[in-house]
Amino acid sequence: MAAAALLAAVLGGGLLLIARRYLTGAGRASRGAAAALMRGKTVIVTGANSGLGRATAAELLRMQARVIMGCRDRGRAEQAAREIRAELGAQAEGGELVIRELDLASLRSVRSFCQRVLQEEPRLDVLINNAGIFQCPYMKTEDGFEMQFGVNHLGHFLLTNLLLGLLKSSAPSRIVVVSSRLYKYGEINFEDLNSEISYNKSFGYSRSKLANILFTRELARRLEGTEVTVNVLHPGIVRTNLGRYINIPLLAKPLFNLVSWAFFKTPLEGAQTSIYLASSAEVEGVSGKYFGDCKEEELLPKAMDDLVARKLWDISEVMVGLLK
Repeated sequence: MAAAALLAAVLGGGLLLIARRYLTGAGRASRGAAAALMRGKTVIVTGANSGLGRATAAELLRMQARVIMGCRDRGRAEQAAREIRAELGAQAEGGELVIRELDLASLRSVRSFCQRVLQEEPRLDVLINNAGIFQCPYMKTEDGFEMQFGVNHLGHFLLTNLLLGLLKSSAPSRIVVVSSRLYKYGEINFEDLNSEISYNKSFGYSRSKLANILFTRELARRLEGTEVTVNVLHPGIVRTNLGRYINIPLLAKPLFNLVSWAFFKTPLEGAQTSIYLASSAEVEGVSGKYFGDCKEEELLPKAMDDLVARKLWDISEVMVGLLK
């Protein structure tokens, strides 16, 4: 009975997978107008050497954008770039992949990356804050921040603020922030932002993703009237290496792999909303919104608390050294 139920679930998942891939293909086929909008545009994608970031970079290259891959490991980034160019072949012509080292666990690295961008790039049309770390054991960044909060929120907070001037001078321009549905389980505890009193890796991740949303909403408020928009999204459940810190018993791995094949999105499917927010004319002028599957979605009240968002912004400015 249990085996039959499992088989039915997997078959159902397979049908969902086929339908989803058909819709993904249809979406790509209908993106001619978006591709025209991206031709020659300069885009930064953080964490672009694997998973969602790699898929996002590849699709934007297909649209003939100039894509700057902000990656911690230069060797892996160069390998990913070679693979993307080989996969796209002639479709990559007209676009460009540029590799720049960026370690979001180091404020020094973030500043160095931004300094080079500001020196070398005359414009920046889209910034995609994609990179992230998921449910890692308690560890700290180079600057002493809890790793998930430091990378997922503070690293991107500093990156975005340092590039805002270039984004404004390039307007109309866009900022895209990748969050997660798991924000629902997060809380912003101002008494223990660095998780030094207590730490739970699952809640820590959820808190960092809630911080992404609050950051997006406060930034949208500050950018009103500038023609720079910022929106946040959740990609759904995607098969990526983000779960490298999740331990799955050896005997359970075949079942997990089967279930993930049937029910989880591929990186390309998961990247669709990032690509949509970066390129679609449908969201031109839209800012401060939360999206999933290329559609606006409702947020829980805690993710729309403007007072918490402003307080988090103020504290984050001090933490990353923008204010003394």
